[in-house]
Amino acid sequence: MVRLLAKLFIGAPPENASGAVRLKYGVLCGACGIFFNLLLAAAKLFAGLVSGSVAMVADALNNASDMLSSLVTAVGFRLSERKPDNGHPYGHGRIEYIAGLLVAVLILFMGAELLKSSVKSIFSPGETLASPLAAAILAGSVLVKLYMFAYNRAYGKKLGSETMLTAARDSLCDVAATSAVLCSLAVKHFTGTDIDGYTGAAVSVFIIASGIFAVRDTVSPLLGSAPDGKTAEGIRETVLSHPEIIGIHDLMLHDYGPGKRFVSLHAQLPAGADMLSAHDVIDKIEREIYEKFGAEATIHADPTDTRDPLANRVSERASELLSRFGAGFSAHDIHVFRCGAEQTAIFDISVPAGSGIDPEPLRKSLVLALSAEFPDMHFVIRCDRDYSEQSD
Repeated sequence: MVRLLAKLFIGAPPENASGAVRLKYGVLCGACGIFFNLLLAAAKLFAGLVSGSVAMVADALNNASDMLSSLVTAVGFRLSERKPDNGHPYGHGRIEYIAGLLVAVLILFMGAELLKSSVKSIFSPGETLASPLAAAILAGSVLVKLYMFAYNRAYGKKLGSETMLTAARDSLCDVAATSAVLCSLAVKHFTGTDIDGYTGAAVSVFIIASGIFAVRDTVSPLLGSAPDGKTAEGIRETVLSHPEIIGIHDLMLHDYGPGKRFVSLHAQLPAGADMLSAHDVIDKIEREIYEKFGAEATIHADPTDTRDPLANRVSERASELLSRFGAGFSAHDIHVFRCGAEQTAIFDISVPAGSGIDPEPLRKSLVLALSAEFPDMHFVIRCDRDYSEQSD
């Protein structure tokens, strides 16, 4: 169904889709999710009220919350593609996270209310009818949710949409929840044992857990979550694949919503490099980063004097001392200044933010160690927190 609608109303394939095409696929999948979840919620609510099943009513409201999530997917895709304006120069992509947070809070509220009803049903059970209609609706719901899982997962991967991949995982979880309600009806029909209240409580706990995970997934990017190591390493490899670049540091990734990422970094080039050639290399790297990772890059070129033997010795020794602390610790921007008999080495060190190591004691210990080996040299060392490195 979704594939047919895509052919009729979109035409273009989802692979490597432009912003406009990506928006259309997001709205289409979100609209289909709203339709399917509304249909399932209405059918389950009707069957649950007729049969007196608290578990089925809980499952119906779970589908109602999924309908809101699908609505957020559709609205989020549309709002995130709004052009930047004077008040929001980086776009409006984070609206999707804010809307998702509101839905997550609503899911938590619904789960809590349903848990209260289910516990009440356990201690004061009512009569539950295991009707063939209810069983047929639940079985059909499992098939619909499996289909929703399939198309959300397929298009989520092709579009690079974490929102759609989350919807796919949610659909798969719904299959398990609905199957549990179906099992409770089967137990009632074949054994006469009513476990409806317990099943309703289990579904309610599942809804609450889904809400907690949804809160975590939406709050984290709003607060500024650390970039995933795979993306950071991929950007490093892309930059260092150019022979003109001899080092990279101060890599930062900024997330302004799905598909709205910015990258800033410092790339080291030989101090004697031709300025025009260096500029062309930096421009080329920025284009490659956008093509590979969909992120707009700003690269600062750091001239590095590789012809100073003393600076090279200091650099090698500092890097050797820092390597003892683990991966991600490095020294960069090393310059040695001479004024008569006085020598001063100025450089920065990168400390992974997740290492748990206090930069200041590390800086002082490095100054002492280097001063012992280079007694005629004064050291000025600054510490940078590297948020793209996750230390072991």
